[in-house]
Amino acid sequence: MTTQSMRSEINLLPILAFCALGLIWGCNFIYIKMAANLITPMQIVLYRVVLGFICVAAYAIFKGYIRISHLKYSIHFAVMSLLAASVYYLAYVKGIVLLMSGVAGALSGSVPLFSFILAVIFIPEEKITLTKIIGVLTGFAGVVLIAMPSGSTILESNIKGVLYIAFGSLCLGASFVYAKKFVMPLKLPTAALTAYQLGFSSLTMLLFTDYKGIGAVFNDLHTALGLFIGLGLLGTSLAYIIYYYLVKEVGTVTASSVTYIPPVVALFIGAVIVGEPITITDYIATIMIFMGIFLLRKNK
Repeated sequence: MTTQSMRSEINLLPILAFCALGLIWGCNFIYIKMAANLITPMQIVLYRVVLGFICVAAYAIFKGYIRISHLKYSIHFAVMSLLAASVYYLAYVKGIVLLMSGVAGALSGSVPLFSFILAVIFIPEEKITLTKIIGVLTGFAGVVLIAMPSGSTILESNIKGVLYIAFGSLCLGASFVYAKKFVMPLKLPTAALTAYQLGFSSLTMLLFTDYKGIGAVFNDLHTALGLFIGLGLLGTSLAYIIYYYLVKEVGTVTASSVTYIPPVVALFIGAVIVGEPITITDYIATIMIFMGIFLLRKNK
C-alpha cells in the first residue's frame, strides 16, 4: 500500500465513523419501540445504561482514564447522570411508546433548539441575534406541526408523546449547558466522564426499577438482540467511543453535526422498513426543525 493510499484511507475513516454513528443513533428508536412491547420503560433504560456502563467503563479503564481522585466531583457526575442518561432516556422511551418511531426520531432533532435557549439564559457568552430567534421559532413551529394529531382518537397520545420527547430533549440540552459550565472545566477524559455518568445512572435505575417481568424481553430473540446489541452495545457504548474519536479527529462542532442524521434514519426505518404511516406533514415538520437548527448554527 502506497503512502498516498494510506493517507486516503485515514482521511476516509472519520467520514465512515460519522455515517456509522448517525446510523446507530437513528436505529435506537425502533429498538426501543420493539422492547417496549415486552418490558417497561424503566426496565429498558436499566438494560441500556448498565450495558453501556460496562462497555464504556472497560474502555476507560483500558485507556487508564479512571481515577479514584475523580470521585470528589461526584455531584457533577450525578447531575449529568440524570440529565444526559436516566431522565433523558426514560422520557424518550415513554414518548416512543406513544408515538411512531419515525416521528419520535424526527422530534429528537429539536435538541439543539433547547440547548440554545438554555445557553442564552445561563451562558453570558451566547449572543442573541435575529437569525437565531427566527431559527428557534422555525424549529419549534416544526415541533408543533409534527405534534398535530392525524385523528381525534389519538389526540391525547400524540400530545403526551411529543411532550415526553420534548422534555427528554430539554434534559439533554440542559446537560450540554451544565457540562460546559461545570464539567468541562474539570478537564477530565470524556470516556471517564461518560463512565461515571453511566455508572451513577446504573445505580439509580438499579435502585428504582421494578424488576417484575424484566425477563420477558428474552421471549423474542429479535427484540432481545435489538435491546442488548443494538441499543446497549452499539447505541450507547460504541456510539460514545465513536463520538470521542470524531471529536478528536474533526473537532466538537463538526462532530456534533451528526445529530442531523438520526432523525432522517428514524423516519426512513419507520416509513420504509416498518411501514409506519408517516405523512407529508411529518416530513415538512422535520425539514422545519432542520431549518431552525441551520439558522442557529449559521452565526456560529
